[in-house]
Amino acid sequence: MKAVAIRRDDRTPRVVEVPRPEPGPGEVLVRTLRVGVDGTDREIVAGRHGRFPEGEDHLVLGHEAVGVVEAANGTGFEVGDVVVPTVRRPPDGTDEYFQRGEPDFAPDGQYLERGIVGAHGFMAEYFTSPAEFLVELPPALAEWGFLVEPISVSEKALGLADAARSTFAWTPERAIVLGNGSLGLVTLAMLALDERVERTYCLGRRDRPDPTVDAIESLGATYVDSRETPVAELPQVHEPMDLVYEATGHARHAFEAIEALAPNGVAALLGVPADWTFEVDGGRLHRELVLHNKAVVGSVNAGVGHLEAAVSTLSALPRWFLADLVTGVHGLDDLERAFADDDRTIKTAVQLHAHEER
Repeated sequence: MKAVAIRRDDRTPRVVEVPRPEPGPGEVLVRTLRVGVDGTDREIVAGRHGRFPEGEDHLVLGHEAVGVVEAANGTGFEVGDVVVPTVRRPPDGTDEYFQRGEPDFAPDGQYLERGIVGAHGFMAEYFTSPAEFLVELPPALAEWGFLVEPISVSEKALGLADAARSTFAWTPERAIVLGNGSLGLVTLAMLALDERVERTYCLGRRDRPDPTVDAIESLGATYVDSRETPVAELPQVHEPMDLVYEATGHARHAFEAIEALAPNGVAALLGVPADWTFEVDGGRLHRELVLHNKAVVGSVNAGVGHLEAAVSTLSALPRWFLADLVTGVHGLDDLERAFADDDRTIKTAVQLHAHEER
């Protein structure tokens, strides 16, 4: 079958031939429909993230997948079901985090991530997965199903933010998303459209006209250009924030977010920065956290429950927003555009098969 992979000596995504997988006991064979491309994929291609499977000279890419059950293999699924896979897998069959249903809390070295860390991804014509790592979604959502995984990441992060404030009556009114990439825009939509907060902002570094700025303002949010208003100055220029959602990977933002928070606020950090040494006023930030009851939480990956919540969220997002968000769905003969990273690209996907309802 055909797959999209990089090699140790050539990190350009290319179509390769690999064996079609055979499902083992308790596994499902899935015919892949679409696989999303995100910043993590581009980091892997650039050699700044990820790890090849042990003993392999290539890595099949892709962790944001949607597909159709081709062979249910005695599981609770049926042929034709539309499914989305989780990303993490136990490195040696199982471990305590997977046994508890908490793979997204496993530390480094105690998981594999398909298409990212030590395991082949889903950007192939078929893939197999244990049934326990698959979530079903309505057939009507099949074309957008590759968005379930990134939405699930935000479901987890926002849940952790809520949990950090669960000891008192926290009613956030103002929130800002740092980062106007696809993850930031999805999260902004989650916050703005279901009225979790009254006022929303999104920070980026784009000049108008720009499709992400258009999307931000279509959601009723305020666009903040970080070149004009640094994160730490948000309270003076706009207002203090009850929630800061960081999706930039810019290391300074983790510390500036503390200053941007209102008393009792919480910052959720999702970006993964490279090493960077710089000076901060640690004493001032420490006082801000203590004297104003502020909190900072980090979040990565998501579990099955988060994917199930993401299916509901996806079904509620307006189709005009999804159409604006997804700027291209490309075939195997157009990989360069699928992996493009330019000012006109927000979210792309690679299509392996068309969906045909049975």
